[in-house]
Amino acid sequence: MQQIHWYPGHMAKAKRQIQESLKRVDAVLELVDARLPEASSNPMLAEICGAKPRLRVMTRVDVADDVQTSAWELHYAQSGVSALAVDARSGRGVQEIFPALEALTEAKRLRNERRGIRGQTVRAMVVGIPNVGKSSLINRLAQKASTKTGDRPGMTQTQQWIRLERVDLLDTPGVLWPKLDNQVAAYKLAVSGAIKLDILDAQELAAFLIVWLSNHYPDALRQRFEAQNLARVPWTSVGDVWPVVEPVLDEIARRRGLVRSGGVTDLETAAHLLLREMQTGKLGRISLEWATERR
Repeated sequence: MQQIHWYPGHMAKAKRQIQESLKRVDAVLELVDARLPEASSNPMLAEICGAKPRLRVMTRVDVADDVQTSAWELHYAQSGVSALAVDARSGRGVQEIFPALEALTEAKRLRNERRGIRGQTVRAMVVGIPNVGKSSLINRLAQKASTKTGDRPGMTQTQQWIRLERVDLLDTPGVLWPKLDNQVAAYKLAVSGAIKLDILDAQELAAFLIVWLSNHYPDALRQRFEAQNLARVPWTSVGDVWPVVEPVLDEIARRRGLVRSGGVTDLETAAHLLLREMQTGKLGRISLEWATERR
């Protein structure tokens, strides 16, 4: 099983910038991927933000399993974590962000009013891992294209202020943490698109995804590719599951015409295809973390 570590130089710089800019904001808006809200939450933020109010916003709910998203919302509510689920594409839940930020910063506003300072706009820093949808959400909030958007990690390279009617937002580059200790979480991040695929083994990632689907969404591959259902196979390493996974990837390649001369299937291209269809939601509404399986 390939060890995944990814911490480009611009991310170290971004971390320093976040630390330096924190004193200029009233709250932190942490975006996480609704498909894997814990794996996509940067553990460095707790240390960096300290007591600064923080609102966790679950994005990409349009491609996440609704049942699991609701379960995560319940979990956060029971844990005392301020959290919202939003869909930047449709706008679902987006307008709830403003009152949530105002509620989190009310104590500071009241202190300012007692000192004679009134009418200040809430200032919030937007942080999150790469490709979590920061720019799409900001553009939805601003109702215009204020930032670059894309489906590749690392689109935002510098900090920038976006001034809205009720909130001033400080957009920041996506930051992963320096050492991905939990390799299962790292694989889920890679499958979701948070880590650039060109530095990873696509077939290993596809094998991981196939096993996850076999255990949690056994009909997904059959419905999309007319592939045979897999038996439940616990994940240990690609070497252990490859004899089970390879026929499925081979069938996907044949269904999509990915066959070279001599009848040899192109498993590498099939792996990239499978991962892309997962990331774009074509496999269905799939979550890579279930609240009921939390450890």
